[in-house]
Amino acid sequence: MRCRVVPMLGWVLFTFAGSAQAIAAGRVELEVYLEERVAATAQHEWLRELSRAGIRNLRIRAKRPGDEIGIAARGTSSAPVYAVTGAILSDDELVVPGAKFRLSEARRLARWIDEVAEQGPPSHREERVAFGLTVSQLERLLEELAQPVGFSTQDLSRREVVERIGRSVRVPLRLEAGAIETEKVSAELSTISRGTALAYALRAEGLCLVPRPGAEGAELTVVKSKPDLEIWPIGWEPEKPLPELVPELYEFLNVNVQNVTVATVLNAIGQRAKLPVLIDQNALARHGLDPEKATVSLPQSRTTYSLTLRKALFQGGLKFEVRADEAGRPFLWVTSIKPLD
Repeated sequence: MRCRVVPMLGWVLFTFAGSAQAIAAGRVELEVYLEERVAATAQHEWLRELSRAGIRNLRIRAKRPGDEIGIAARGTSSAPVYAVTGAILSDDELVVPGAKFRLSEARRLARWIDEVAEQGPPSHREERVAFGLTVSQLERLLEELAQPVGFSTQDLSRREVVERIGRSVRVPLRLEAGAIETEKVSAELSTISRGTALAYALRAEGLCLVPRPGAEGAELTVVKSKPDLEIWPIGWEPEKPLPELVPELYEFLNVNVQNVTVATVLNAIGQRAKLPVLIDQNALARHGLDPEKATVSLPQSRTTYSLTLRKALFQGGLKFEVRADEAGRPFLWVTSIKPLD
């Protein structure tokens, strides 16, 4: 099953231009003027539909000299009042700052008004990026998820790993009761960042980690995988060139491998390169692959650790890539040559 991951970590970090202060919820007063050549019946039609949509503090009138579409803020910082001036055009559209609505879209206009009340004028809001989060919300979330797990995860149940990480982050983690089984985690995730570790621990259960905007900032939710769902990924594309990030993988050595397991080669090179190894258990189970049982033989040659690993994994139906966790620390991601779907 395919899920959609967020953009590269480098792109996310590039958008961090600062954090806007939180805006107190306010009240919206909507005053709409009718442009010339608007039908005489338009005022009554719009007033009827907007009232049915639940819009209050509403006035529709004829146009006056100097009228302009805009939003004026009044009141206090703790109790702001946003005076919105809009216009009904001759093509039967109601225009407000940054948006247009037809008569049949009165409820969408009501939602727009609610957003202004809760978030302030569109021109004063923070940009929303991945997952519908603001820049500052995503920045704070990344700071939390970039911290290392900090405890040994080997032989702990997936539920315990997820719950312990969840208790350590200062962001709410919503987890349905019974959503995670008690199967043990075989990988050691202690040095991996919390975000990557959570996404990895959940994947084997067919679950995903999804950030969402909450009442007080970003929240994390654990949901079942489904197509086109924007999920938190198991690692990111590294920002640095691989020879610079993991130079050990590009060192040369004399190779002569005969009838050893793929897991032996993988673990040896992972230790040499000081790289944690995360195995895509879903893909291996789907295709009946087992690096502990598959054997590999490589003829004597002088080559790099990277090429040695690539050839060894290929004989076992596997491949690898170097990914980075939220703190930029590299690890090996091992999966099937064949796609999961």
